[in-house]
Amino acid sequence: MGMYPEYMVAPIREDLTSAGFEQLMTPEEVEKALADSEGTVLVAVNSVCGCAAAKARPALKMAVSAADKRPDKLVTVFAGMETEAVAKAREHMLPYPPSSPSIALFKNGELVHMIERYHIEGNDLVRIVDNLKGAFEEYC
Repeated sequence: MGMYPEYMVAPIREDLTSAGFEQLMTPEEVEKALADSEGTVLVAVNSVCGCAAAKARPALKMAVSAADKRPDKLVTVFAGMETEAVAKAREHMLPYPPSSPSIALFKNGELVHMIERYHIEGNDLVRIVDNLKGAFEEYC
């Protein structure tokens, strides 16, 4: 069980799932999405708290809709809710320390680009979108 009541979290989940992100609920789903995948997978670690989370979601949606190239697969895990799924995703993000929200791009199972919470908090929306679009250009 997560830290937050589902009614609080539901609209935040919906924010990304409505934009085409698949919600990964279990470590097995995370493993399947990351380990066995060819091509590119964008993983959004979503969270309830703070202005960083409120910036991360629109940045993700804008980057995905505006980019010429985009990842093959868009997935999301929810920090503070599906803790085992999040822990499994974070194993794949090592050596980066856990932070939420954060955004990781994988190519053929390898982590190729990471945006940590402090990158999101300290930047404006346009910068985050450009960062993501640049990563998509390079790897997707």
